[in-house]
Amino acid sequence: MNMEETLINFAEGAFSIAVAGFLLVRMERRLDELTSAIARLESAITGMSAR
Repeated sequence: MNMEETLINFAEGAFSIAVAGFLLVRMERRLDELTSAIARLESAITGMSAR
């Protein structure tokens, strides 16, 4: 394998890792929002059943 092939393979791998990292960060934020919404829903249901 020559230097050019090595650089191309590295660039392809680095791009894939960067995209995966970006998507994981975005998904983590969405999961945090979903967890918060579920907690608020649980509080609302508990408040309604206490009446």
